[in-house]
Amino acid sequence: MLAPFRGLRYAQDRVSGLAEVTSPPYDVIAHDTEDHLLASDPHNIVRLILPRHDAHNHQARNVSPAEPAYADAAQLLRDWQDEGILVPDPVPALYVYEQTLEGGQVLQRGLIGALRLAPLGAGPVLPHEDVIPGPVAGRRQLMEATGANLEPIFLLYDGNGSATATAQITGQVRRGEPLVAIHTEDGIWHRLWAVTDPAEQAAITADLGTHQALIADGHHRYAAYLQLQARKQKAGAGPGPWDAGLALLVDSTAFPPRIGAIHRVVPGLCPATAARLAEPAFTVRALPGATAQEALAAVRAAGERHTAFLVAGGQEFYLLTDPDPEAAKDAMPDRSDRWRALSAAVMQELLLGKLWQVTDDDQHVEIHHDADEALRSAAGSADRTAVICPPLPANVVRDVAAHGERVPRKSTSFAPKPRTGLVLRSFALG
Repeated sequence: MLAPFRGLRYAQDRVSGLAEVTSPPYDVIAHDTEDHLLASDPHNIVRLILPRHDAHNHQARNVSPAEPAYADAAQLLRDWQDEGILVPDPVPALYVYEQTLEGGQVLQRGLIGALRLAPLGAGPVLPHEDVIPGPVAGRRQLMEATGANLEPIFLLYDGNGSATATAQITGQVRRGEPLVAIHTEDGIWHRLWAVTDPAEQAAITADLGTHQALIADGHHRYAAYLQLQARKQKAGAGPGPWDAGLALLVDSTAFPPRIGAIHRVVPGLCPATAARLAEPAFTVRALPGATAQEALAAVRAAGERHTAFLVAGGQEFYLLTDPDPEAAKDAMPDRSDRWRALSAAVMQELLLGKLWQVTDDDQHVEIHHDADEALRSAAGSADRTAVICPPLPANVVRDVAAHGERVPRKSTSFAPKPRTGLVLRSFALG
């Protein structure tokens, strides 16, 4: 299930610092954060995972802006290797990756390796979220251009804690000096060790091969892995490094996941209108005079008892509770009761889709992983509405996935997420 590979890593003496060249995963980087990362070091990994291209250079060629951007990323990756900025490790390894808080509290520990690909839902890899074609194609094009997996996806498996061979080996390895130890601005320490002994690698591979893993973060990238593999097979390329993808596997028994909510901002809709349109299917209560923090506290308290959303914009706040079951059934006629009960499904299908007539995709809504950020985004204009959503419990996500269903897109944010740039996987290295 998880195989060793020769990692491609930053040469620490060639950059200002490893914290300055790494980043969060590509799909949680807000625009202002991206600018900050770009300014932190000229070799920050964001230049590869979110490549930019000057529009003036490709307008005359009548090609999409994405295509030259991916070519630019591929050239930059080659340049950094030629310049010794990125250097391959001498032997294949599985990488022990640990995230801790100040004071030593371990948030998460897992293994980074090359995950053998299998069809979604029909094997050891279990999805819980749907994908949309655009981001999948984009990630696949980036991998094709660069010939690399630039950041790991994040999977959870039930390893039954410390009794496993994997846990014993990782425990021994982490007693040694880490390859990497960095502290990032979010207050987390990131440490990386290498498991290079072939016997230990084989024991870990055999142990993990008996487990089914749930994709926590990276559905679009896993779908891109499969798309790239299919294209290679169709082209007659035969077996190769595209039959696996870079992944972090974490034992959820030892390190239970934390799941955050993902929020929406709807342009072109003012909060008062949004609240009025919601009234046929929700109990709507205005929160006059409330501050943003008071409104967030109100929706959190309401969410402890039933499904609740905060609709906001500027200084207007509305609490939406008690979605009408019949209205939900009417908005989701072909779904199971289990799926219709998901707060994310109520938000996507009933509130946005039926009542607001808004399609929940990247063309019509903004995605925000931070509630304060979503509120700030909606505060700058009279016709922008934020929807603050509750998180889905981990057991509910697993239950939906186990029954062959998937939660709505962009409805779960598992944490802590792996840091991008600690180790890359180049197809040229095997």
